[in-house]
Amino acid sequence: MMAAMDERTKVDCVANAQALAPVIAAAAPRTEARGELPPDLVAALHEARLYRMLVPRSLGGEEIAPVEFVQAVETIAKADASTAWCIAQTSVCSTISSCLQASIAEEIFLKNPRGVLAWGPYGRNGRAVADKGGFRVSGEWPFASGSRQATWLAAHCPVFEANGERCRDAKGDPLDMTFVFPRERATIKSDVWHVIGLKGTGSDTYALNDLFVPEERSITALARSPAERRERGPLYAFTVYQLFGASFAAVALGIARSTLDAFVALAQAKTPTGGTSLLRDSAVIQSQVGVAEAQLAAARVFFLRALEEIWQAACSGAIAIDHRVQLRMASIHASQQARQVTDAAYHAAGATAIFESNPFERRFRDMHAVSQQVQSHFSVYEAIGRHFLGLPLNSRLI
Repeated sequence: MMAAMDERTKVDCVANAQALAPVIAAAAPRTEARGELPPDLVAALHEARLYRMLVPRSLGGEEIAPVEFVQAVETIAKADASTAWCIAQTSVCSTISSCLQASIAEEIFLKNPRGVLAWGPYGRNGRAVADKGGFRVSGEWPFASGSRQATWLAAHCPVFEANGERCRDAKGDPLDMTFVFPRERATIKSDVWHVIGLKGTGSDTYALNDLFVPEERSITALARSPAERRERGPLYAFTVYQLFGASFAAVALGIARSTLDAFVALAQAKTPTGGTSLLRDSAVIQSQVGVAEAQLAAARVFFLRALEEIWQAACSGAIAIDHRVQLRMASIHASQQARQVTDAAYHAAGATAIFESNPFERRFRDMHAVSQQVQSHFSVYEAIGRHFLGLPLNSRLI
């Protein structure tokens, strides 16, 4: 059976994303209005194998290289950022299947062709208490993007003994773990996602109250322990932090590309109020477009090169700290440059940009929702600078 799985024809996920882009774009107003991906769009995304990009081939997934993954995400983001965000989030979540017990990973992904895993980050008052044969998990986890399409959820939290003492790992460090469970076991708080952008992600909050999770459904938090890894493909040498950072940068690049393209089209047709010539004839606009195109092209080339270099290192089994720093540097640079390009195009479009009927205001809001999450904060440069100054790294993001 495993050999048959490995012999499956490789799916071109980038081409599938390109083919589906018009459908995604057409559904975008419904996605935003509903606050979630419409069922027909979800079905199309499954059919195109875009939920399976990072799932191991042993579990019926595509296990594609990160460079292909971010290009597919970028393509989707050009059509709709909320759709790209959900695909990116749940795809990265799926990579912890490389560390789950085989029977559990198969239950989530192999036995259900539309199995999807989602989660929120470390939650509010989340805790697990060791119990016979497993753990009792309680708490609340917000920002669960894509969870409305999920069949399983995960909770990351500290672990305690029954007497209240903190559990510790073999090194004596406080133990944090990830627990997976069917979505229906959680209480979903779906009336909390009232936000400026990425409205269609349905990033709900979910809660657990003393839920018993068997030991076999637990792993070291966010699959950080190489000792637990069952899948040996180079894709699973990447941490979720690295893959999240890269995927969010890809979303930002996609938004920026489509916003700039929309402005170029506008500039060739719009005569500003009180003006006598088209926007494109303005030397200021010409310069702004030239700078924006250079910013976007340079950021994208650096980003893809850094990802390709660390992928080649992963394939040879030799990822070095320099590869990790360069990927983080390229990811944050791409995110920052993409925001600047989007802002420039939005402001240059003038009052046209404020109307919902035009292709600017939603992208502007989505970009600023993307740029508010931790992977895009300017503070990420601090960790990068520490490396170049010879100081110890102090960030899991790298």
